[in-house]
Amino acid sequence: MHSYVTGATIKRLREAKTLTQAELAEQIDVSSKTVSKWETGKGFPDISLLQPLSSALGVSIMELMSGAAVANGNRCANMLRSKIYVCPVCGNIMHTMGEAVVSCCGISLSALEAEDADVNHFPKIQPVEDEHFISIDHPMTKTHYISFIAYVSPDRLQMIKLYPEGEAQCRIRLAKHGYLYMYCNHHGLMRYKLSSSNLAGKDKRPTMPLPAWPPK
Repeated sequence: MHSYVTGATIKRLREAKTLTQAELAEQIDVSSKTVSKWETGKGFPDISLLQPLSSALGVSIMELMSGAAVANGNRCANMLRSKIYVCPVCGNIMHTMGEAVVSCCGISLSALEAEDADVNHFPKIQPVEDEHFISIDHPMTKTHYISFIAYVSPDRLQMIKLYPEGEAQCRIRLAKHGYLYMYCNHHGLMRYKLSSSNLAGKDKRPTMPLPAWPPK
């Protein structure tokens, strides 16, 4: 794994708790020499020691591994604060409702940063009975495709997985507030803010011409 507990983090947290290496070692049942090796980068704590080590240092395992203090600013569990992660190796999609340490296939992942949907990823929304039909005029080849469409509102997240050589479309029941997210495997995460106008199918696609595909 590309991200693990560092000696500098252990030393900083230990000193913040005003513990000596020997006092920390005694609390987690290791020798002071072992703690010294960790702090000088000559070894790493075994994964079985992460829980007692984090408890002794007064932090969460996530804080211990990331080296940063994490404050819970998500007490109301608003889904609009959701974070989405995509593994570049296997394509696995992960969702959290706040800060987290996320890894897959041995890689430490960062949360995706969404951009406003551009002309090549602009969703068309049409009311259908009590749902909405969402479609995107986008290539769906084996090498370039939309991987998923997700609807996020304050109280829910709905995600529809799409596949290469399929259609970039789905049906979701949308509310007046929230966002649509579309993930393109070439261009990343796109975001589209919902309103009464676009839910009624009145929002117009940008008039910028689409570039030729595939590019020459």
